[in-house]
Amino acid sequence: MKFLGNVLAVIVGLLVFSVLSFFILAGIIAIASSSDSDVKIKENTVLVLNLNGRTIVERTNDDDIDLSSFGPFGSAPTIGLMNLKTAINTAKDNENVKGIYLRSGMLFAGQSMLEELRNELQAFRNTGKFIIAYDEIYTESAYFLNSVADEVYLNPQGGIEYNGFSSEIIFFKGLFEKLEIEPVVFRVGEFKSAVEPFLLDKMSEENRLQTTSFLNDLNDYAISKVAESRGIAFDSLKVINSKMLVRKNKDALDYGLVDGLWYEDQVRDLIKEKLGLEEDDKINTINVTTINKNAKAKNRLSKNKIAVIIAEGEIVSGKADGVIASESLVQEINKAKNDKDVRAIVLRVNSPGGSALASEVIWRALGEAKKEKPLIASMSELAASGGYYISAPADTIIAQPNTITGSIGIFGLWFNAEGLLKNKMGITTDVVKTGELSDFLSVTRKLTDIEKSIYQETIEDGYDTFISRVAEGRGMSKEEVLQVAGGRVWSGIQAKENGLVDLLGSLEDAIAIAAEKTEVADDFKVVYYPQQKPWFETLLASLGNDVQSRYMKNKFGDLYPVIHQLEGLKKYEGALYRTPFDIVIK
Repeated sequence: MKFLGNVLAVIVGLLVFSVLSFFILAGIIAIASSSDSDVKIKENTVLVLNLNGRTIVERTNDDDIDLSSFGPFGSAPTIGLMNLKTAINTAKDNENVKGIYLRSGMLFAGQSMLEELRNELQAFRNTGKFIIAYDEIYTESAYFLNSVADEVYLNPQGGIEYNGFSSEIIFFKGLFEKLEIEPVVFRVGEFKSAVEPFLLDKMSEENRLQTTSFLNDLNDYAISKVAESRGIAFDSLKVINSKMLVRKNKDALDYGLVDGLWYEDQVRDLIKEKLGLEEDDKINTINVTTINKNAKAKNRLSKNKIAVIIAEGEIVSGKADGVIASESLVQEINKAKNDKDVRAIVLRVNSPGGSALASEVIWRALGEAKKEKPLIASMSELAASGGYYISAPADTIIAQPNTITGSIGIFGLWFNAEGLLKNKMGITTDVVKTGELSDFLSVTRKLTDIEKSIYQETIEDGYDTFISRVAEGRGMSKEEVLQVAGGRVWSGIQAKENGLVDLLGSLEDAIAIAAEKTEVADDFKVVYYPQQKPWFETLLASLGNDVQSRYMKNKFGDLYPVIHQLEGLKKYEGALYRTPFDIVIK
């Protein structure tokens, strides 16, 4: 059996080596064949934005190779918001591009990112060029984006989801009771409900109140934008939305959400007509990656720089990819601070928060950078709890109306696994210690009263620090901050009303304000931190995690979200500045 195991190991090793060699060779070929020269855009060209099945993130590699195409070794298909905006702007300014064909009925993105993308599409339309949208199925979020088009078409057998927003939370109280695991919670703030899934079997009234409030805000805003684009009265559209009156594809046509129930060949004929082509003529098309090779960086020869630092993901300590790792991000902040050509810093935040300690480390670095040059915060989908904490030092905070922010609070979570170990598994423990608290916070027994008081005091100190940081950054008294804290989550609209946000706007607005504060007028170029890794390095880095993730999804199917959230308990260590739960809006 040992011999057989060795043979299998060699075979697996050779297979992995062969696969990696192929990718290395493909990478070399791609690099060799790539060119920095401009791509010539033909006359009467249409930019095709096919975002179906893709998740929009803040930024991807400039070459934007779809790594999902590499089978089980590829990562999930993503596309960068900034890449998309660059493509749309390039198309807007190029006289050979006459329109955009939007195929984006099943994309995955938060409302704030869709808002920024939608505004870019509207600016494109304002030049007199056309946008045609078509798909077989539209999710509600995707329809919000597609509704900006001049004309929207739906497959005759397709459908539209248009029934308002919902956010569902998974509760684990019953599971822990069955396993005899006792969760012990330490928190400050009546709205700090991140721990509710471990203590309750349904939402608390406070959590239901805040979730209802910001969901209604986001939904009303989305309805207002769709109503404006489609020429439908807001009140009428709200009834259509709230009662889900679009139940069949013909309903979408009757209520004015689409312009026709067409097949794709009919839509292509329409595009040909708009381009003045004959029936047998071919439509010249271009995609995001190709058109971006023709994009010109503004003032690329200018010495003046506006640094945009991307902070996306959970906040953790140390160094890591795919999250906001304090050590890694501080290095990027210091690079921008110490570069004499960087005139101002824009922090682009898309985070639910995380480690209180890591948030403090980042806050300190940003505070020091602010002493040297202007600091502007631009909030994306989510800038809550720790995400708000690191935004607080900014001179100006900008959010989108549908950004989710706030959640100024703190919690800590501890589990007593004695019942699971002893009663379910027959495992007992014993301990020898030199001091009364040498086994502080042991998971194999109940906490003592003194342990609870020490931990709770730590949490309360962390909350006081959070309040102080916000008060200092926002020029508010601690009492004023406490009125909007308590762990409560706000929409961008609400956050502006209560003083947590200065302006509603996009990343470009934040960059413009940064430039204004430095008095460089239009003589600046934008540089992004951290520098993007080559696509091949990104692929290698994603192999382990993504293969495991895909295996788990295939194994557990619809139960995967529950398993994934249970696995996420590993993140709940120490004091946390984090959103009340993993907010997923459907």
